[in-house]
Amino acid sequence: MEQIIRIGLDTSKHVFQVHGVDASERVVLRRQLSRGQVEKFFAGLAPTVVGLEACGASHHWGRVLGDLGHTVRLLPPQYVTAYVKRGKNDRIDAEAICEAMSRPSMRFVPVKSADEQAAAMLLSVRDLLVKQRTMLVNAIRGHAAEFGVVGAKGVARVVDVLERARESLPMLAWDQLAVLAGQLEVLDIQLGKIEKQLRTWHRENERSRRLASMPGMGPIGAMTMVLRVPDPTVFRSGRHFASWIGLTPREHSTAGRQRLGKISREGDEALRRLLVVGATSVIKQAQRGRGPAWLLALLKRRPVKVAAVALANKMARIAWAMMVSGEVYRAR
Repeated sequence: MEQIIRIGLDTSKHVFQVHGVDASERVVLRRQLSRGQVEKFFAGLAPTVVGLEACGASHHWGRVLGDLGHTVRLLPPQYVTAYVKRGKNDRIDAEAICEAMSRPSMRFVPVKSADEQAAAMLLSVRDLLVKQRTMLVNAIRGHAAEFGVVGAKGVARVVDVLERARESLPMLAWDQLAVLAGQLEVLDIQLGKIEKQLRTWHRENERSRRLASMPGMGPIGAMTMVLRVPDPTVFRSGRHFASWIGLTPREHSTAGRQRLGKISREGDEALRRLLVVGATSVIKQAQRGRGPAWLLALLKRRPVKVAAVALANKMARIAWAMMVSGEVYRAR
């Protein structure tokens, strides 16, 4: 077999497709492997560059192949799509991965360690439980409203709704609400444990503490930034970082005429949401007269939501500078 310089690996639950090329870009390896054969197969190969799409279990396989001496490159799936030829199957996907990773301008996703993935699970599990809590609160309020029991919005106010519902609802209806209330109580306990673990992780991480010193960037936002961006130097500037998050205008320019639209909303949705929410909290303070002069001037001529996105863009650039330089936030 010719010396393999690059391998594209298409992963799935049970079937893995391998596509390798030599220095002349000739295909010298095409093989389908079962899940149990992957580690043994790559252990018998000379160290080379292996590319995978950054999807489910890709970080696990990145660590496994890295331990075997291979250099692993994780590619964003949307960057691989352009290299998929007509039709779609595992062989074509593996070939597209192999082709995409050869491009000099291709961008890659850093492989997370097991500890980094575990910390990221805290955030994803918390998000899931918060969504489930919101569903339960809305269900309780909706069913109670069918019997004329309404209350103020908010998770904390649902206790008042339950107390009044117990007195006025038929027994059968109250029994069903009690089931939902029991589920809500369990979720609150679980969320409390997770948030305690999050606070501990945040206190022990120096970069997360520095980012949290920025106005509008709380512990959750700082942790998400650190875990989603383990290596900020892959971005050339703060503007490229903000563009990756999706906070810059979508451009559709041609023939020397520049056309800028709404923000692209590409990249990391969780980071973008947290930055906009944090910017909105800063704007609430600015509306009371406490804020930077440029933000107060912007609020006078543009809508609040537009100003929030502009401030989120600025926060992303500042966060990138803080992560790259290692400096703390300094207000003007």
